[in-house]
Amino acid sequence: MTMLLCTAGPGFRSQQLEFPRVREAWREKHAVCAENLAKHGIRTGSLEIFIRIFKKEKVVELWGRNGAGKFFPLSEYAICATSGGPGPKRAAGDGQTPEGFYHVSRFNPNSNFFLSLGIDYPNRSDRILSAGANTGGDIFIHGNCVTIGCIPITDDRIKELYLYAVEARNNGQEMIPVHIFPARMDPAGLHALLELAGKDKPLRTFWENLAAGYDYFEKNRELPVVSVAGNGLYEFR
Repeated sequence: MTMLLCTAGPGFRSQQLEFPRVREAWREKHAVCAENLAKHGIRTGSLEIFIRIFKKEKVVELWGRNGAGKFFPLSEYAICATSGGPGPKRAAGDGQTPEGFYHVSRFNPNSNFFLSLGIDYPNRSDRILSAGANTGGDIFIHGNCVTIGCIPITDDRIKELYLYAVEARNNGQEMIPVHIFPARMDPAGLHALLELAGKDKPLRTFWENLAAGYDYFEKNRELPVVSVAGNGLYEFR
């Protein structure tokens, strides 16, 4: 199974197109992607993207911009299979999909699930809050419709999302952010989550922390600079 680390810059697209599945995606989806970008006034050669995932709503959102400024919604992809439930991934084998602030760490043009984009789970927050447990790894957005902790969106839809990511990487985007939430964290959504958490104070605190990052993007349509404090919680500026 061939996986490519995220070396950004001109030539990344050509490197990816050496793989048959990426060429298939290009033939089928390149025109669709280019038309969608043009409709939103985004130039292919300056595309930057942001991926946002909501577990409860089973949706992957793709946002884009012309290299700077505010992000615009480009596409949505339905998550076609799930495992686990609300709450972060804290151990290998728990079946959970992570929650938190990540980025695309790997492109896999020969995935067992057609094409896939790896995320950098476990990040520093996950390692701190897992308290030394074996966190597991290998979390991907991928094709097909099976999962144990990953985010599947069908072969057809991963072709499109993968191409957008290839173009952004080819344009020099070193970090493609991937924010994963248990649900939409507007006031009603956060209230429902806190009701679900009950007296579980660490979980309540964690979800309130995620909501601060969600609110930043909702207010500004720009991404916060994310760091991790010594207690494992995220900080935003």
